[in-house]
Amino acid sequence: MPTLNVDGVEVTVENGATVLQACEEAGAEIPRFCYHERLSIAGNCRMCLVEMEKAPKLVASCAMPAADGMVIHTNTEKVKNGREGAMEFLLINHPLDCPICDQGGECDLQDQSMYYGSGNSRYDETKRAVKEKNMGPLIKTTMTRCIHCTRCVRFATEVAGVDELGALNRGENTEIVTYLEEALNSELSGNIIDLCPVGALTSKPYAFTARPWELRKTESVDALDAVGANIRIDSKGQEVMRILPRLNEEINEEWLSDRSRFSYDGLKRQRLDSPYVRKDGKLQAASWSEALQVVADKLNATEAGKIGAITGDIVDAESMKALKDLMDAFEVTSVDCRQDGAKLDASVRSSYLFNSTIAGIEDADALLIVGSNPRYEASLINARIRKRWKKGPFPIGLIGEDVDLTYAREYIGAGAKSLEDVANGKHSFAEVLKKAERPMIIIGQGALTREDGAAILALAKKIADDTGMIGADWNGFNVLHTAASRVAGLDLGLVPGEGGKDVAGMLAAAEAGEMEVVYLLGADEIDTSKLEKAFVIYQGSHGDAGAHVADVILPGVAYTEKDGLWVNTEGRPQLSTRAVFGPGEAREDWTIIRALSEVAGKTLPYNTMEELRAKMVEVAPHFADVDMVTAAAWGDFGAAGNVSDVPFTNPISDNYLTNAISRASGIMAECSQAFAADSEEGTGTHG
Repeated sequence: MPTLNVDGVEVTVENGATVLQACEEAGAEIPRFCYHERLSIAGNCRMCLVEMEKAPKLVASCAMPAADGMVIHTNTEKVKNGREGAMEFLLINHPLDCPICDQGGECDLQDQSMYYGSGNSRYDETKRAVKEKNMGPLIKTTMTRCIHCTRCVRFATEVAGVDELGALNRGENTEIVTYLEEALNSELSGNIIDLCPVGALTSKPYAFTARPWELRKTESVDALDAVGANIRIDSKGQEVMRILPRLNEEINEEWLSDRSRFSYDGLKRQRLDSPYVRKDGKLQAASWSEALQVVADKLNATEAGKIGAITGDIVDAESMKALKDLMDAFEVTSVDCRQDGAKLDASVRSSYLFNSTIAGIEDADALLIVGSNPRYEASLINARIRKRWKKGPFPIGLIGEDVDLTYAREYIGAGAKSLEDVANGKHSFAEVLKKAERPMIIIGQGALTREDGAAILALAKKIADDTGMIGADWNGFNVLHTAASRVAGLDLGLVPGEGGKDVAGMLAAAEAGEMEVVYLLGADEIDTSKLEKAFVIYQGSHGDAGAHVADVILPGVAYTEKDGLWVNTEGRPQLSTRAVFGPGEAREDWTIIRALSEVAGKTLPYNTMEELRAKMVEVAPHFADVDMVTAAAWGDFGAAGNVSDVPFTNPISDNYLTNAISRASGIMAECSQAFAADSEEGTGTHG
């Protein structure tokens, strides 16, 4: 490990580290535009110049490997003049747009020109102008501002895995473009907005709506998929203005999927802001007391066996616990959190978790993907798989739809018979898994939501047991969820009790007139046409499918409008924080259920969030370990049986319209129109 002297400070760094990293280790601040810790080195901007003894001229510290005995100076007059010169060149063609630029107030070029620039320019020729580019409905371009740092190009190629951005022409005529002048089609494209150090790439939906110093910033957790990405919600008054990623090395690093980043306009559309009760066939606005009384009377008048409850995909853990307790008070056993009918066993926690953890993907050395397209189901997990694939030998097998995952993989087959071949050692990929030290398998909901889902789960378990995936310090068995609330629901026991029906059973019974009352807690991804004969109570934030068939609507708040616990696909409990208040008379879901229990004469034993969470910890102790993954014990699960020849179908057909919030979003509707057809056609591999 090399030892350097930086401004008189001795520092030892890892082999392969750069001089820039050594300087930062020593506490020296080095300006940069093109350098980024997660991207390859470009050495374009020359702002990171430092003086190295015995070198004939200043060196670009980002591109210079650290070597033993180097003596580096970062604050000499020579370095100061070099940085001023580099800044002068960067500003030669940069327009005087700061007052109207969306990057104003959080612009690296502004900050560094103030600190490292000379304050004047000797350039008096005409500034060049660059024609605007169309990068789709999400990214606004003002390419005259571009300083050619190429961060966006490197991100698209290296992290997102789409070779659609690049530089054309040479010298002064260089332009960053999408090669075929089409929209940038990537589920991670919004991250280039964060990466751009100037105002060349900004958010099109956010354009000209607010300044950063006007916004209230709230740290929270994304609930639009099961990854649990850490986010920052920027709000102005009672409106969410934008959503940005927060750094979390264990989960999302510093990236965020486009659906999670841009669906925020759906938070103010199609909102339920008042209770409604159906009278004479029409929904009419009602008071809270009237709506709760109607629901309480109906529940009290109905036999427990004819009541069912279904929870949706964007429901916080507290609300699910309250609903479970309310149904228990009425002795209702038909309760289910698995809208899609996934054959998951709630009694064995390791059977439904992403046991390797998201960060653990980087330690794996072989991977089998079954019935899943992680690129759209969990974009950030797919980016982590690609990151591991780029590091070196990492054989990946795919069973299911033959889709483009942005990395090379071996296509094994379309359905469960191919999985059976691997499980029985008849396919060569079984040997690949056996030879690996840390193999892993990812089973998606496309494999588990079928009638033979339990048998498929058993086959996956057999592969895990037979190929050495389960060890003292490694569990390579992983279930990839698509719903933010699913793991917490299974942890809290929101599955049918003795004699109870699952979602399919409840819908069939309701269609036959045998299930008289169905309580939908944010459940919209079900066949609501089967509920026409039942009395439907819908509690949620948006007027989506569930609200259309409801007899009583109880307006809840969205995930940005309440404090809550969410458990991601790896079993990590995380706290979300309220950024704004809900519209009108909408209330937090658990408080609605608590109030209903009192009206119905079945008062629940808690009055505060703290008391409710204490009850949750009694059921599942790991809820107390916020931001930590508690390893689950390996057990027996799945059910041996015959599997169907029908190919696996991935659960997400349109990446941009997966839940009530994104379906209400105009931005997501534009993306769906622009990109969905392309994503369905995407097949093949990236090398």
